Amino acid sequence: MEVAKTTRLNALFDFYQPLLTKKQNDYLELYYADDLSLGEVADEFQVSRQAVYDNLKRSTQLLENYEAKLHLYADFQKRQAAAENMQSYIAENYPADADLQALANQLVTLEEE
Repeated sequence: MEVAKTTRLNALFDFYQPLLTKKQNDYLELYYADDLSLGEVADEFQVSRQAVYDNLKRSTQLLENYEAKLHLYADFQKRQAAAENMQSYIAENYPADADLQALANQLVTLEEE
């Protein structure tokens, strides 16, 4: 599986996990976060590989649909980029202002929580 796709789905899962059913959560976590194979997930739940595949396909599409409507991940990425730009600007133009640097770091830390 493509690393970029896995990374994106793990991020979407982090944002939208509370909106999923327990089974969707379990399958996505085992397959994408824990890197189990379809067969291993199927064995864990005593279902067919096809059942796992179908559930994962529906669940990942659901995550993408949530993101298309709510934009939580995209907005997070924009805020992260803006915070990093601000930190760089402060470091370059105000290197002696420890208070300003601390405030910028505080914003980045809040965003990561």
